[in-house]
Formats: sequence, structure tokens, C-alpha cells
Amino acid sequence: MDKPPQASENVDERTLEPDPLPARWRRFVAARLSPEGEFGLYLTVGLALILFAALAFGELAEDVVDGDTITVLDVQLAHWFHMRATPGFTRVMFFITHWNGIVGSGIMGALLALWLWRRRARYWLIVCLIAVPGGMLLNVALKNVFQRARPSFDEPLVSLATYSFPSGHTAAATVFYGLLACYLLRGATSWRRRVAVAAAGMVALVALSRMVLGAHYLSDVLAATLESCAWLAVCITAVSALHRRRLARGKPSWSRPRHGERSAP
Repeated sequence: MDKPPQASENVDERTLEPDPLPARWRRFVAARLSPEGEFGLYLTVGLALILFAALAFGELAEDVVDGDTITVLDVQLAHWFHMRATPGFTRVMFFITHWNGIVGSGIMGALLALWLWRRRARYWLIVCLIAVPGGMLLNVALKNVFQRARPSFDEPLVSLATYSFPSGHTAAATVFYGLLACYLLRGATSWRRRVAVAAAGMVALVALSRMVLGAHYLSDVLAATLESCAWLAVCITAVSALHRRRLARGKPSWSRPRHGERSAP
């Protein structure tokens, strides 16, 4: 009787080869998470921050436009601050808000740029020259897009004719102090970390001053913080990618750190 046909033992070797697609994806993910390279971890983290801040800003802006629950809380909190304002605390809030106004932010931005130039931190100088004035222009554009009226009181502490959403003072403070914190956080010394925490605290104080003085709602300062975080992430990520690409091509660094300092990322 004839034997049943048996499967051939000579299996095509190509059927035993693993699919190269997973390997390519693994290499892609590894490259995105690597601290080295022109499109590594810095780009991945930067894009993630940009996406998160932009989405959060969009959700908040949509809630404000639609008159959702946040707008009710805005009005309640604005009147709560207004009814509990005291002369001494109000003077402190005026000092903080004027210190971080357009003129104050411009002067601090110029001083920061000069300090970065003297420290030969050319990479961070480029970020500063783009982020600080660019953030102000972005805020003006957004104000004119949303055209939200400012809080209204019978006896206001401040009277402004410009739009409310997002807060310009808070946006400028977030860019300036955020940039300063990012630069200082590169080091490992404890005092730099304390200064970075203080910078974050200054953003919170500026936001508080705008609400206490009745110039902005809570959603205004939250949106300004998200807007500026996204913008600062765009600036740092873009300049970092260009700088790393320059280094990958064998060109000299934009920054020449002093002895004992770390170079730009």
C-alpha cells in the first residue's frame, strides 16, 4: 500500500525569518528614548509637552466659549477675591503685577538675554530671544481671537479696556520664569533647584495678583499658563533639535560653557 505523502523537510528558509517590522519599531522607539542623537529623548519629551499643553488649552478654551462650569466658578471666585481685598494685600498684589507687566517683563527678558550672552550660553540666548517676545505676540493674538470681557465690579480695583482671555501677565511670567527654571535645572546643585522652585512660585504669584485685582478670571490665568508652556516647549524643542542636528554634522556648538558647566542640550 502506498504511504501517505509526507511534508517536505526542506522548508523555505524565508518562512522562518522574523518579520522585520517589529525590529524597526523597536529601533525607532529606542532612538526616540535615547538621550543622544538629534531626534532623541529631548524631541520626544518636547513634543509630548507641546501636545499635552495644547490639548489642555483647547479643552479649557472650549469650556469658556461654551459657558461651562468653569465660567461659573470664574465669577464666584472673582467676587470672593474682590469682597475680601484689603489695602495692604492689594498693594502687594499691585507691586507683583506691575513688576511682571509688559515693561517689567521686557526689562527682565533683556537682562536674562544679557546674562546668557555673558555666560556664553548661545543656545539658551536664542531660545530667550524667540520665546519672550514671541510669547507676548502670541498672547495678543489669542486675546483678539477669543475677545472675552474682563471681570466686572461696581467698584473695580483696575479698569482695563483690553480682552481677558488668556492673561497676558501670567503668560509672560510663565515664559520668563519657565525659561529661567529650565536653564537652572540643568545643573545638579541644590541652590539651582531652589531657584527653579522659586521661579514656579513667581508664576503662581503673578496669576494670583491678576485674580485678586479683578483683572482676570481663574480660567484666564490657567489658559495663559498652558499657552506659554506649549510655546516655551515649542521654542526649546525646535532650537534643541536644530542645535543637535548641527552637532551631528560635525559643526561647532552654539554654546561654549565655562569650565565646570554643562553644554546646551
